[in-house]
Amino acid sequence: MGKFYDNSIVPDHLKRDFDVYDRINDLNMDLGSFEDNVTSLKGAGICGIVFHESGLVYLSGHGYGPGQMYDDPDRIKEGQDAAEWVANSMIKRLHWGLTCGGEGGDLNDVIYTVKALGMVVSTDVAFNGGPAVMNGFSERWQSVFGGGKGEFANDGEDQNYGGVHARSAIGGFTGRFSIEPEIIVAIPPELSKAIIQNRGWIFPLPPKVLEQVSAARS
Repeated sequence: MGKFYDNSIVPDHLKRDFDVYDRINDLNMDLGSFEDNVTSLKGAGICGIVFHESGLVYLSGHGYGPGQMYDDPDRIKEGQDAAEWVANSMIKRLHWGLTCGGEGGDLNDVIYTVKALGMVVSTDVAFNGGPAVMNGFSERWQSVFGGGKGEFANDGEDQNYGGVHARSAIGGFTGRFSIEPEIIVAIPPELSKAIIQNRGWIFPLPPKVLEQVSAARS
């Protein structure tokens, strides 16, 4: 597992015994390249990730999907697929956010997932499918990090439950997409501090930091 995870607060009998990247490969998820995903913060009004010294990691939301949701099974499935796509995108973002600086951390150092929020677009006041749409996100997250609703669960059980999270899923928003999830995860404080001390607390990277990180890889 991750070198920081192995020394984390989690007791041995609750630790994950699978490699997160094996699951990512089995799910045919593409994590992309350093060049395409580690970019400059120049001109940006917000960032994609904030690392807190406590070990909490905050990921900004991302909107995606064909448009507003309504209570039709086919439309709900389209929303779930969009939510799963966002989960894949966020896992990719988190991978590069954890690994780009060479501190030694990666997705295997995610201890557990804290909280997710899903804002589901629907102007139908009778719409009741917000949680169902958000399940596409939550179940993919559990598939990667562990949980009874993930694709690797057997009869509702998984070896580890690091992907299970507290959650709110709310419908009633407007927008030209279907859902915008956001999520908070926990990593060992030692890793978070190493990241902050080496390259700061935000991702994408400030321009000068990106130059330094890129040069260190050459």
